[in-house]
Order: sequence, then C-alpha cells, then structure tokens
Amino acid sequence: MADRGDDVAVGASRHERNPLGTSAQTREKDYIEPASSPFIDPVELGRWSFWRAGIAEFFASFLFLYITVQTVMGHNRGDACAGVGIQGIAWAFGGMIFTLVYCTAGISGGHINPAVTFGLFLARKVTFPRTVLYIVCQCLGAICGAGAVKGFQPDFYQSVGGGANTVAHGYTKGDGLGAEIVGTFVLVYTVFSATDAKRNARDSHVPLLAPLPIGFAVFLVHLATIPITGTSINPARSLGAAVIWNRDQAWNDHWIFWVGPILGATLAAMYHTLVIRAIPFSANRA
Repeated sequence: MADRGDDVAVGASRHERNPLGTSAQTREKDYIEPASSPFIDPVELGRWSFWRAGIAEFFASFLFLYITVQTVMGHNRGDACAGVGIQGIAWAFGGMIFTLVYCTAGISGGHINPAVTFGLFLARKVTFPRTVLYIVCQCLGAICGAGAVKGFQPDFYQSVGGGANTVAHGYTKGDGLGAEIVGTFVLVYTVFSATDAKRNARDSHVPLLAPLPIGFAVFLVHLATIPITGTSINPARSLGAAVIWNRDQAWNDHWIFWVGPILGATLAAMYHTLVIRAIPFSANRA
C-alpha cells in the first residue's frame, strides 16, 4: 500500500508541473502496472480471502436481483402511476450496481456480473479458478434473489413476468443480441477504464470513485435497451429471473443474454488491452 501511495503522489506532483493532455502522458511511467494473474494459482485456493470473495459475490447478486426485480414488477403492475417507469428501473439497476460495487470492491473486486468477470479473466486480471467461483456464486445469488421476491408474492410474481428478460414484440432476436453486445461493451469498457492503474496515477488529483461511472454506465444502457430486451448485460441477472419464473417465453430467448454479454465483454477486453493500453506501451519501449 505504501508503494501505491507513492505512485499516486508522483502522479499528482507531475501534473502540478506539466500540462494536462497527451503531452503529459508521454512521460515515463509514474505508476506500477499490476502483474498479470496466472491461469491457475494453487495458493489462493487455500486462502480464506478467496472463498470470502465468492461469498461476497453471492450476496451482492442476491441483493441486486431482489431490489431490481421488485422494481421491475412494480412497473409491470399495469398502473402507470403506481410504478416508477423506465427511468426508475434504470436508476434502480444503476444505483444498486453503484452501491454494491462500492461495498464489495475491496473484498471481491465488485464484479456482480459474469460478463465483467469473464472480461477481466481475458485481460488476465483474475485467475481461472476465481473466474469459475465468481460466476457460480453470481448465478446462485441471482437465483436466490429472484426466489426471495417470488416467495413474498408468488401469484403476482408469475402474473407480471417475474422480471425475466425477453426480446420485446417488434424486435428480432438479432436486434436483441446486438443490443446486449453493445450494452455490455459499454459496461465492461467502463469497468476497465474506471479501475485502470494508469488512470489512477495520472488523474490522482481528480477524485474518482470507480463505482460511480460503472453504475452510471448501467443506468444509461438500461435507458437505451429496456424497450428492446428489458436489458440484461448480466447473464446471472437473466438466469435468476428465468429459473424462478420458468416459462417458455424466457427460455426461448435466454441464449441471447449469455452470448450477447460474453461477446460484448470480449470485445471490450480486446479493445482496452490491445488498443488502449498495448500501443502506448510498445511506443514507450521503442
């Protein structure tokens, strides 16, 4: 932590002497690039922090589904005055991500989304065992969260769709897939940018709370794509609602909410790793 503080201090002092912009970014490194995670780290499997992180992802996903599905159900009640509207749903999803990432970032990294976990795995930010643990815990937490909602009001839950993701009438499956790919790209790219070690050092004079842009990205994507797919950009969120609602309508479109987010996360990881970060590094080494 001391080294980290020194790096941030150096980043701040340099910006006090140099102009902002690209000219300030061409200097030598004033930060430490985190080491890439190995594919498998046997040591972490015996650490309590590894399993504690999985538990944190489970409960975060549980709370995420409970609050957001309740909000969607209120909107689907049929009374326009009783629900929160599309904007309210978007705020619920974005606000919960902001809150839960803030609470769990120091424990598990605050992924709460298999697509985010998969994107970080591709960028070698997490190991394969941790990736599997997180995705399993996220999916189980989501199922339990949606189950808790149904447990309180089973008849109403089934009658209003259980918050499940489906492609809306008037749109094709291709439309839904494209919306999920682009939406997830926006989210995962924001995650990479908000947690970038170089940004933290370079912009250390600017107070940046990483969960804020991540939550806001979720909010904006929901505003854009709720009318198309109900917005997933999170396979665990879609799986939890589909399992508990368990109707053919949800399962017929369910593949979209895995393939779309995984492709979007893959593209975001490639763009950030190969374009945003790798080219400047190669130029500096040359």
